[in-house]
Formats: sequence, structure tokens, C-alpha cells
Amino acid sequence: MRNTLLATMVTVAGAIAPTDSSSKALVYRGPAACPGCPEAIAKLLKSSPWEFHVTYAGPDEDVDVDENSLKGVQVYAQAGGPDLDDAWKRVKKYNGSLHDFVSSGGHYMGFCLGAYLAGNSPGFGLLPRGADAIDERSQHGAQVSSEKDTVIQVDWTFSSGSTEKNRWVYFQDGAAITGLNKTFKSEGHGRVIATYSKNGDVAASVTPYGKGWVGLVGPHPEATSDWYSEYGIKNPDGIKFDMGYDFITATLNGGQFNVSQSATTSTRQAGDTPMSTAAAVGRGHLNPLAWLY
Repeated sequence: MRNTLLATMVTVAGAIAPTDSSSKALVYRGPAACPGCPEAIAKLLKSSPWEFHVTYAGPDEDVDVDENSLKGVQVYAQAGGPDLDDAWKRVKKYNGSLHDFVSSGGHYMGFCLGAYLAGNSPGFGLLPRGADAIDERSQHGAQVSSEKDTVIQVDWTFSSGSTEKNRWVYFQDGAAITGLNKTFKSEGHGRVIATYSKNGDVAASVTPYGKGWVGLVGPHPEATSDWYSEYGIKNPDGIKFDMGYDFITATLNGGQFNVSQSATTSTRQAGDTPMSTAAAVGRGHLNPLAWLY
């Protein structure tokens, strides 16, 4: 839990202030998300400096993802889930509503599968022309080449401007975002938040879409302790959420620097207890292609 709150924030289109009572997020929960994954994102959002009020949306929730449920919401978050093609069949009906939401000033946050779904093969098509999300494990020089749950190293550039190299973070068949260099040169805004330490591929980014922003992260900075214990994985850096909180910061402020956030030093979330659904079902064992989340 954080010790102090963010005092100021760079003013950009769609930005909101920390602890603003209007900070609302819609988190998808349904068949296109793995058990426990939406809940981990919700914890991250709730315990962030913005103390988001989170509503779950999906076909079996009180609300589904549509124009009405997105009204008055600042963030829509897409969690990890099954293989991309199967997930797309389940969420493509949200395409129009999400395009309208982000282009009007909303913020899309995609974690692992949620990053893939922001791309074009298939996906919502929220990335700039020429950019896409592809599997990191198949890329040249990738540190991880399997679909197993594990940890991977990233070089993370925080909104304060500092970069921490070789940080360990939870990873399972996560995405790499391609084609961004030309985008940043031509449009001049958005940025790479993190790269995979071993080969320099983009692990996290924020890019514009209309008046809004699209934040994508291939690994899992939201992963809670039960994710690690379920698979006997140890994080050499310990289980921390500073990168997760900074991912929220970067997405909300369009990737601008000089945003002070002492909260990112937090090492554990309040109420970080095992999620029985995630532990019971597991990750990466529900289909032959494993789970992308």
C-alpha cells in the first residue's frame, strides 16, 4: 500500500487526478479471461493512487461491455485469457463500443491477451498503422521460448524518467508490440514504457487513438502472490507492484514524463491473498495452446 498520494499530474487529454472520486474502471470478466486475471487487475486499479471504483463487465455480469456501461468510465481493462482466436470470437462484438470509447478520450489497458486483442491479427485495431502485438517467445533472442508460466526480465522506464534495468516480472506467453518506431517519429507522442531486457523488444507501450490512449503490457505486473505460489515460481526481485502502478500512470497521462509517483515503491497490495479460482483452475493448462494472459 502506498505511503503518499500523487500531488500533481501533467494535464493531458483525458487525464484524471489521483483519488478523484470520479475515477471509474470497467474490467472485462467472462469466458475470454482466465479465472483470477480480472480480479488481479481490479486489485491493481483499486490500490493505485487513483483508487478506482471497479465494475466487472461481461456476458455473465450485471452489465456487459457496451455504450451504456462505458459511459462515465475512464479506463477499460482487458485481462488475459484463452488463445487469441477463441478470445476474439467472444469479444469482437465489443469492437464498435471500444473504438467509440477510446476515440472519445477513454483509456484502454490491455494485459497480455488484452495487448494481443488491441492489435490486428485478430483484434480491435486500436494500435497505430503498422503496429501490432505478436508473441514474444517466437522472436529472435527472446529470453523465454516456451508457453510455461515463468518470470522474464524487462527494462522499465518510469513516468518519473528513471529506468530500472533487468527487473523480473511474471510472464506467460506474453506479447511484444511491434512497428512503433515509425509511429513515434511521425506522430511525436506516446512512448515505449518497457522493453524485454534480453532482446530489446517492446514489452509495454502507450499510444494514441483519437482523443484517448491505449496502454499495453505483455508481461503481468499485476500478478499476485498466489500466481507465483501455484506454479512454484519465485521472483528474484520480490513481488512488487510499482511497475503495475506506473503502467496505469503512463496510460492515463499519455506517456509523459516527470510525473512523481512515490506510490510505485509499494511492494504488496492491500489484501493480497490467494484467489481460489485462479489456484483451482490454473493458468496455461486449459487448452493445448496454453493461456495467454
